[in-house]
Amino acid sequence: MRLLAFLSLLALVLQETGTASLPRKERKRREEQMPREGDSFEVLPLRNDVLNPDNYGEVIDLSNYEELTDYGDQLPEVKVTSLAPATSISPAKSTTAPGTPSSNPTMTRPTTAGLLLSSQPNHGLPTCLVCVCLGSSVYCDDIDLEDIPPLPRRTAYLYARFNRISRIRAEDFKGLTKLKRIDLSNNLISSIDNDAFRLLHALQDLILPENQLEALPVLPSGIEFLDVRLNRLQSSGIQPAAFRAMEKLQFLYLSDNLLDSIPGPLPLSLRSVHLQNNLIETMQRDVFCDPEEHKHTRRQLEDIRLDGNPINLSLFPSAYFCLPRLPIGRFT
Repeated sequence: MRLLAFLSLLALVLQETGTASLPRKERKRREEQMPREGDSFEVLPLRNDVLNPDNYGEVIDLSNYEELTDYGDQLPEVKVTSLAPATSISPAKSTTAPGTPSSNPTMTRPTTAGLLLSSQPNHGLPTCLVCVCLGSSVYCDDIDLEDIPPLPRRTAYLYARFNRISRIRAEDFKGLTKLKRIDLSNNLISSIDNDAFRLLHALQDLILPENQLEALPVLPSGIEFLDVRLNRLQSSGIQPAAFRAMEKLQFLYLSDNLLDSIPGPLPLSLRSVHLQNNLIETMQRDVFCDPEEHKHTRRQLEDIRLDGNPINLSLFPSAYFCLPRLPIGRFT
């Protein structure tokens, strides 16, 4: 029974398909021949061989449906166009040769040339990628620098400690008119060009301890804090009256060097001078005080360290009579 029902359904489907595949005129003619409401028709007796599996091929001739009407010629031609606008690649940005297909699209990385600074010679990278730039401060500590990197014009504070810088050139700080502090502690600096710091009029703190300096260059008059401890500085490496014009100098640290005398005269603004662990054996009368003005007292200079030197301070009482406190050192 199920087989008969399936064959009946298939016959109806094929009949509908055949009717739909006929041309319009043929379909119209067949529709006119179909019975309408009110028409009379004769009911024939059911034949036993209808829809019998044994004579199914004789009742329904499938050959009539092998060649269906081709509607391809009757369909309108459809043109496929892209809604996306055509894109053109600039020759300057294209990395693919003309006529060469590219399997992967070329991605252009965004340029940051406007944000980066000049290249750093030791690493081949911009300074503020090698160092850390925070506002007007540049931190280049312990990154194996061998030279002063190119610095931003607005740099006011430079920290390049624990590196391998051996020389400071005149052009290293050229044009850095806002530079206030330079800290180059723990490097290998053995020479400084004479004009390296001279034009840095805003410079206040120059910190150079634990290097290999034997001489000081010309220094700007605005320095307030000078630290050259633990070097190889000799008295012949300091120019005569080198500190006299430095009217703002307050702290002068020259300990642990090879000095054999106290550099002077020293400015009246000085508050602390450290000269311990040198080779000082003698002291000039005018190094701290004015020998002609015995009533004058140099009250600001309260911290003088001369311990660790071969000098006997008790032999030079006229050299420090104007001081509010005695120097620290050996008096016997």
